Amino acid sequence: MCQEANLLFSYTCLTITFSHFSLAILKTSRYNQQMQKVTSALNIQKFDLLSAFYITCVMISELMGAKTFPITTIGSFHLNATVVIFILPFIYAANDIIVEVYGKERAQSIVRSSLFMIFFLLLFSLLATHLPPSKRFFTTESAYETVFSISARFSAASLIAFAISEFSDVLIFARMREKLGKKKLWFRTNVSNFVSEFLDTAIFMTLAFYALDQSAFSNFSFIAGIAIPYWLLRCVMSIIETPLVYLGVKWLRN
Repeated sequence: MCQEANLLFSYTCLTITFSHFSLAILKTSRYNQQMQKVTSALNIQKFDLLSAFYITCVMISELMGAKTFPITTIGSFHLNATVVIFILPFIYAANDIIVEVYGKERAQSIVRSSLFMIFFLLLFSLLATHLPPSKRFFTTESAYETVFSISARFSAASLIAFAISEFSDVLIFARMREKLGKKKLWFRTNVSNFVSEFLDTAIFMTLAFYALDQSAFSNFSFIAGIAIPYWLLRCVMSIIETPLVYLGVKWLRN
């Protein structure tokens, strides 16, 4: 138990350090020149790189989100989180960067593209798990089906939760930008993230982890034990990684 808590603490410390480093970079006059040289040397368009990073993070969440790890126990209440806690803040940060630089319509287009990728993953997971294995892979078929059948359920749950939360994030962030203009980017980012992360957590956890062979109380206890710390941790990560949004906006605009 201590090992998982120490791992989470180490990641948080690393993220804080990286955030401070990001702020330091923002203050240097050589930052834009160096980033421009990197993207030019690799012949990569900035928006293409950010879009690819965003969709890759979404796919990582779909494929690896089935695993949960314990954080701590309070009485008989077990606090858990999924491994995706470490990747989701980057998804929301990338989303806010796109809205800030390119506007709501462009961000919604990226979200719709991601939803299509999730749907495609869901369909292919169903196909792959129903095809008979060759003799060489017969012994590993049960493990394959277990992993990717779970991925299919997670993809379906995520498809619904992701659509609602991401479009909510875009709409809330864009509406606040209309009210506040370009001021208080940190406030707009975190408020939109907190609300959308709550929606995503509540919907996804219920659809992904509700077990029909368990009692309602058992399901509520387990899902709440995952969802509450998961949402709170995501809020903390959102605050810690706010400098990444500033860094990304500055990088994408220049």
